[in-house]
Amino acid sequence: MAKHDLLLLALNPSPVLDLMERALRAAGYEVAIVHDVEGLNRSLQESSPALVLIGEGFSGEDVFSFSEAMLERFPTLPILLYAEQDAPGMAKAVLKAGLSAYLHPPLKMDDIVGAVNKSMARARQLGDWLRHEVRRTTSSLAERAKISEAERTKLEAVIANIQDGVIVVGDKQEIIIINRSIRDIFNLDDSVFNGRHLSEVITNQDLQALLMRSSESPLKYHEVNFDDGRVFNAQYTPIPGVGAAITMQDISYLKELDRLKNDFVHTVSHDLRSPLTAVLGYTELIERTGPLSENQQEFLHRIQGSVQHITTLINDLLDLGRLEAGFDTRRESIQLEGVLRYTLDMFESHMQKKKITLTTNIAPNLHSLRANPIRIRQMMDNLVGNAIKYTPEGGTIRVGVSMEDNQIILEVTDSGPGIPTGEQNRVFDKFYRASNVPDGIGGSGLGLAIVKSIVDSHQGRVWVESNVGKGSSFFVVFPAHE
Repeated sequence: MAKHDLLLLALNPSPVLDLMERALRAAGYEVAIVHDVEGLNRSLQESSPALVLIGEGFSGEDVFSFSEAMLERFPTLPILLYAEQDAPGMAKAVLKAGLSAYLHPPLKMDDIVGAVNKSMARARQLGDWLRHEVRRTTSSLAERAKISEAERTKLEAVIANIQDGVIVVGDKQEIIIINRSIRDIFNLDDSVFNGRHLSEVITNQDLQALLMRSSESPLKYHEVNFDDGRVFNAQYTPIPGVGAAITMQDISYLKELDRLKNDFVHTVSHDLRSPLTAVLGYTELIERTGPLSENQQEFLHRIQGSVQHITTLINDLLDLGRLEAGFDTRRESIQLEGVLRYTLDMFESHMQKKKITLTTNIAPNLHSLRANPIRIRQMMDNLVGNAIKYTPEGGTIRVGVSMEDNQIILEVTDSGPGIPTGEQNRVFDKFYRASNVPDGIGGSGLGLAIVKSIVDSHQGRVWVESNVGKGSSFFVVFPAHE
């Protein structure tokens, strides 16, 4: 039996109160008596009793509402109710209010002590269970925290030793993690940069442009250039709930290889054009030396066709070389609508021959474009020419020009075979042709590469949207000239 536990009796003065006090003191409990709500609240706050025994009519209060309010403040406090009589539904009301039990006349000392002991024992068991659960939960959380900290240490070690540069930033582009490779790339010292805005720590203009472009969508390719000739490819990947990760790989050697390859192709192409021009000139002279047989004329025409095809290919390579080398610096104010109509007029006979239906949608009041008119005409010829080449007989072509947010948008849509999804990101590469190109349709694979170079040199963007069997749409966006 517990000794010296304080029991609080909240009953109106009566013989029953005297009986309860004598019985509980005889059982070894300390007993305090209160006669009003104010005294009960003060005793609860100051003395922390082990049990409260409250009378049904205590101080004129609704004992059940009052007991529920007490349990909200002291959820583990056992409360016994003394009722004047065992009325129907009393047991249900006691359970609903969260009380431990109730007593009612006739009362014996053993009944009072037994009810108190049982309620106290149940309260102790509940307290032991709660303490055990708290210890178990606390231990589990502590263990998880240790695991989490260990995993974080491993993650930071992995990121620190990756050869690629890695930056992890928060939603507001504040630095969370920055590895050793990034410090080496941007010549940063060993200062702690966590929490600082990325643009404050790294002022590289190309990286700033990456952060501006990243607001639109994830980026898989963005070049970051340095004055010493180094070139890095940067990717921006959003991380839900964290922010984003920026990774950088050194592609300086790839750019150098590409430059050497372009120089080689440009040199070879330039050296081949002169002898090819001579070959073509001599084939034209052969016809003037005398009459040729039918077979001789056919062979001669095939030679001329092949030489012209190779010459066109070499001219395309030289144009591409000049564009990539940055020699295309001529700029003047032009109207894209006029260049487009000139191109469409030139291809009109080709479309009539294939019975192609052309639909144009040119918005009024288009802004002018500051560009090289020759290159823009070359871009138009390639896009419209490709649409005609790949559209089957009796098909349709749609060409449109519109304005949006001070940008000029050109769209060329055909009803050709389309481009497989996995190949759409490669159609602008040099010499690349889609795997589903119909037999009999020739081409060098340089037309779209030239288009992309022209668009890039005019600070524009070009992309394709295509479905196999349903055709392709090529989009070009240029900044309008103010």
